[in-house]
Amino acid sequence: MTSGKSTHFGFRSVDEDEKSGKVAEVFHSVAQKYDVMNDLMSAGLHRLWKAFTVTRAAVRPGTKVLDIAGGTGDLARAFAQRAGAGGEVWLTDINASMLAVGRDRLLDRGLIIPVALCDAESLPFRNDYFDLVTVAFGLRNMTHKERALTEMFRVLKPGGRLMVLEFSRIWEPLRPAYDAYSFKVLPWLGERIAGDGASYRYLAESIRMHPDQDALRTMIEASGFERVRVFNLTAGVVALHEGTKL
Repeated sequence: MTSGKSTHFGFRSVDEDEKSGKVAEVFHSVAQKYDVMNDLMSAGLHRLWKAFTVTRAAVRPGTKVLDIAGGTGDLARAFAQRAGAGGEVWLTDINASMLAVGRDRLLDRGLIIPVALCDAESLPFRNDYFDLVTVAFGLRNMTHKERALTEMFRVLKPGGRLMVLEFSRIWEPLRPAYDAYSFKVLPWLGERIAGDGASYRYLAESIRMHPDQDALRTMIEASGFERVRVFNLTAGVVALHEGTKL
């Protein structure tokens, strides 16, 4: 039985109850090649975007961090190394295949941290617990973004910060070239490297359907966050949004 409410899955309109399953299929398909494809399709820039996020986060020993939609664990690994034995860093994702890859990568590096399969729209954590909540390249895939942002606000301590790293609206003069790359080169790479061009076409479409910098800032503020700041990276291909729970 469906909800009767529609939402977008890329450029397609689907029932809200169907979207999470369709997104799950995408990430189950690409999980094993996810990091290789990230390096190829961003020419390695995703590592710089994440490094900037880690620097802005300024995690110190003893910090409690929740990494939502953490996938293969890049941010969680960096935070765990900085939070130390006295800290607490959780790697979470709604997709079991992505989470398994992230868990195994952390174990390969000698890092044992809590891992949880959970939905960002209904987080299994108590109120006012974390010092920092992060989500990198995951918010745009969530069906009810406002609900997820409200949950992130709930689990943060007063004074805690939210960091959202996500694809955004590129500088207008670069859009034609960016569109050509996204809809021609990206699916081609996906087919040849990951054996799945359709999933990478969806990823390109999902970026176009995601709120731009100003719209996402408004959504974050509406969820209760204050002192919201936006950092455009690589001419707006990606933006980092920061907000504080006061």
